Amino acid sequence: MLINKVSFVDKLPKNCGIVVGIYSDGSLSPNAKKVDESLGGIISKNSDKFTCKSQFKTRSFALCNGDYGYVTMVRLGDSGKKFSELELEKLGAAIYSCTSKLDEDVVVAIDRSDIDFPCDCLPAHIGFGALLKSWNFDKYKSKKDEKITLKNLSVLTSDVKASEKYLEELQKLAEGVFLTRQVVSEPANVIYPESLAKIAKDELFPLGVEVEILEVSEMKKLWMNALLAVGQGSENKPRLAILRWNGGEKSDAPIAFVGKGVTFDSGGISLKPESGMHEMRYDMAGSGTVLGLLKAVALNKLPVNVVGVMAMAENMPSGSAQRPGDIVRSMSGQTIEVLSTDAEGRMVLADALWYTQDRFDPKIIIDLATLTGAIVVALGHEYAGLFSNCNELAEQIVSSSVRTGEKVWRMPMSEHFDEGINSDIADMQNIGKPNVRGGSITAAQFLKRFVNDKKWAHIDVAGVETTSDDNLFICSKGATGFGVRLLYDFLRANKF
Repeated sequence: MLINKVSFVDKLPKNCGIVVGIYSDGSLSPNAKKVDESLGGIISKNSDKFTCKSQFKTRSFALCNGDYGYVTMVRLGDSGKKFSELELEKLGAAIYSCTSKLDEDVVVAIDRSDIDFPCDCLPAHIGFGALLKSWNFDKYKSKKDEKITLKNLSVLTSDVKASEKYLEELQKLAEGVFLTRQVVSEPANVIYPESLAKIAKDELFPLGVEVEILEVSEMKKLWMNALLAVGQGSENKPRLAILRWNGGEKSDAPIAFVGKGVTFDSGGISLKPESGMHEMRYDMAGSGTVLGLLKAVALNKLPVNVVGVMAMAENMPSGSAQRPGDIVRSMSGQTIEVLSTDAEGRMVLADALWYTQDRFDPKIIIDLATLTGAIVVALGHEYAGLFSNCNELAEQIVSSSVRTGEKVWRMPMSEHFDEGINSDIADMQNIGKPNVRGGSITAAQFLKRFVNDKKWAHIDVAGVETTSDDNLFICSKGATGFGVRLLYDFLRANKF
């Protein structure tokens, strides 16, 4: 249940739940002391029972009488510790997790007198973290979680208007994150290429984004045979969505984002095992991220030209499906020997990347894809894999990763892995040779052949597009919306 409202107050109201800060040594923060005095010392008495000293751990207790229904104590770490924006958001998420079932409105009595933060956006980031944490996917549950009762959260601040203004941008960013989480969470009988393309148009066109949808006949004319081959076994035909936000100077080349949008990946003729196949509805998370990012960019009217390309297909086995051993000629003119129909994401992206660099001549191309299981073996479920042909671009993405908490880890690329995808009978094959390990690297080398000399980065988000761990991302279990905040920060923080 999404929080109805995040607001700000300059003094503590009565008849609500209240959140106060406790330092790691057990001492009360300044605001906690004030509340404690008004309640006759009940917080200091209960703080002795709060034995867990880990940062952002919480404990609530009910008052038998007084001005507040529940008091929630949250560990802030050491007194005087400087907080980052990300830590404030994690604090807000922790507060939401603890107070969401308390059946009352909640006020967070933590401000700059309690923690060290260099600007007035402190309360906005606490509210933003709570907002991100509150989203969950319960659309198909006939019985909603009736235990979730928190509707309104207020944060203490000395400047209500400044906090409200700062939160405006963050709330619009959250709308982009939520759109990504929504489409990634939907099942494959709801999200398929045609329906996802329609969502893109319905969501973005009213915001001033130019939306163009290419159907099969148009893609055939462009020789997008690699993308079309992936979708030829399905009754749900491929689509290519082109999204254009013109917020910068007309003469400025755009920044381009390309997303893999395989709305369901059965593996095709190279059929996946039954275990875990239901999770392949998430295989369109790259396109989902591009969609959410463009919504956040448009809502906040960023002064930059952005192109988003969503390459959408459904990979199914049938009498019309592509076969292992087929050779297809991609839009670039390069031929691809299909050794595994389950290495379909790179085929979809091959044509989408070539189309993007050829038509829009962008300054930078960044693609996102749930591309390989190998990246999960390498990095687990905490980091996305980052590959790039440009050190400066990679460093900019890593910096945004640190600020947003959407973690990436740069992976190597080399001629050795590039040679591993050379085919004996075509220009390349879509998986590496048996003696060449490093499946996520060979996949990145494959993509690199379709960007020419453009500054390019590939982010393999397999393993981070969803989570079952409440501690890794600021979200409930399920779709994370990974990449929207990362790339929005990338656009905001850099001059192009």
